[in-house]
Amino acid sequence: MILYGMLQNSGKIPLEKILIEKKLDLTSDMNLVVDKKAQRLMIYADTTFVKSYKVSLGRSQKDIKSSAEDYVTPIGEYYICSIGKSEDYYKFFKLNFPNKLDAAEAYKNKDISKFEYDKIIESYKISSCPTNKTKLGANIGIQGIGTYNLIFKNLPFVFNWTNGSISISDESIDEIFPYVKIGTKVKIIH
Repeated sequence: MILYGMLQNSGKIPLEKILIEKKLDLTSDMNLVVDKKAQRLMIYADTTFVKSYKVSLGRSQKDIKSSAEDYVTPIGEYYICSIGKSEDYYKFFKLNFPNKLDAAEAYKNKDISKFEYDKIIESYKISSCPTNKTKLGANIGIQGIGTYNLIFKNLPFVFNWTNGSISISDESIDEIFPYVKIGTKVKIIH
């Protein structure tokens, strides 16, 4: 099965080559769209489609994230608020989840307290990633696979295994790493 997946993955055109062929520049106007239904992360230069990658998502396929422990990949419009290496998942582009809309909805549904809501809003006032010290959590992002990269990237099917983050192969995250910056827009759709 892994060999079949390796055959499927061979012959993919590198992102840099696509950019040269299409005469595109991702340094100023890159945005990402994650389609949960199609299980794809798509790169756009402004509104021009560039390339897509297979993703693994949260174990739960619900649409609304209401807890740090629900394993749901949230739906909404976010941006990358932190970029770093990850001991477990190779590299990690942290999203500004929960955003103000997520916080308001969670507060309205009584998933978080007024105190937690205020803590989330406060993090936006000081332009930092949202605090993870609320029931919603905040450790959602785009990540590599890490230790099991060879296996998961070559599965001929998608295996959803994350806490709600979006996982792509280590090679794929390396490919987009030079173009991602703090503020890169990420839209997650169903």
